[in-house]
Amino acid sequence: MTSDDFVPARLRRLWGMSESSRLGRPAALDVNRVVAAAVEIADRDGLGGVTLPKVAKVLGFTGMSLYRYVGSKDELLTLMADAAMGVPPDPRTDDWRDGLSGWAFAQRAVFQRRPWLTRVPTSGPPSGPNQIAWMETGLAVMSRTRLDWAHKIGVLSLINGYVVQSVRQYSDLAEGRAEGQGQADAERDYGRALVRLVEPERFPETARLFSSTLFEAPPSDTPDATIADADFTLGLELILDGVAVRIGRSDF
Repeated sequence: MTSDDFVPARLRRLWGMSESSRLGRPAALDVNRVVAAAVEIADRDGLGGVTLPKVAKVLGFTGMSLYRYVGSKDELLTLMADAAMGVPPDPRTDDWRDGLSGWAFAQRAVFQRRPWLTRVPTSGPPSGPNQIAWMETGLAVMSRTRLDWAHKIGVLSLINGYVVQSVRQYSDLAEGRAEGQGQADAERDYGRALVRLVEPERFPETARLFSSTLFEAPPSDTPDATIADADFTLGLELILDGVAVRIGRSDF
C-alpha cells in the first residue's frame, strides 16, 4: 500500500495528482480543462448556469464522459471554487491586525469579481491547494500572537464567513433594489417608510433608530461602492477588536 492509497481520488484530482490513462494513451480531456470551462460558464452565467451537460458541450464531449474526470457535480463545484480563488497576495506586514484586514479585503475582492463563489455550498473544510494557501497566509499573519491553533482557525473561519456573507448580502440587496436606485436612496426610503410604521410604544429602541439621522446620512450621490466599503470595514473592525481582546488575555 502506497501513501497515495490514503488520499481519496477526489483529493488527488483537487491537488492535480495525475491519474494513469488507460492503455497508456494520452487522455482527450483532463481535469484542468473541465474546471476551466466550468469557471468560464460561472463567470458568465452565474453558478446556476453550470451543469455537466453544458460544460461537456463547451468542450465538445458528452455529459457522461466528464465523469471520468470529476466524480460528481458537487466535486466539480469544489474544484471550481479552489481554482477560482487563486493564490492569496503576500500580506507584507508583521502586524497581525493589518495582516488579517488585508487578508479579508483580498478575499472580498475575489468574491466581488466572482460573486458566484459565495453561492458554492460548503461541503467540508478547506482542502484544495489554493484554499490551503489562503489558510497558510492567515496562519502566518497570526504566527507571532499567543493564540493556539483552535483560536487561529476560529478567527480565520469567522472572518471568512463574514466576508462571504457581506458580499452575498450586498449582491442580494442590489438585485432587490428598483432599477436605477442606488444604495443611499434605498436606505433613505427604507428609513422614511419604517419611521411611520414602527410604534415607539411597541419597539422603543427601534423607533429611536429610525428617528435618527442614520438613514439620511449618506448623500444620494454617494457611490454604492463607498457605502459598501464603509459598512464592510465597520464590521471587520468589530471582529478584529474582539480578536485583539482575546490575544490580550492571559488565561486561554
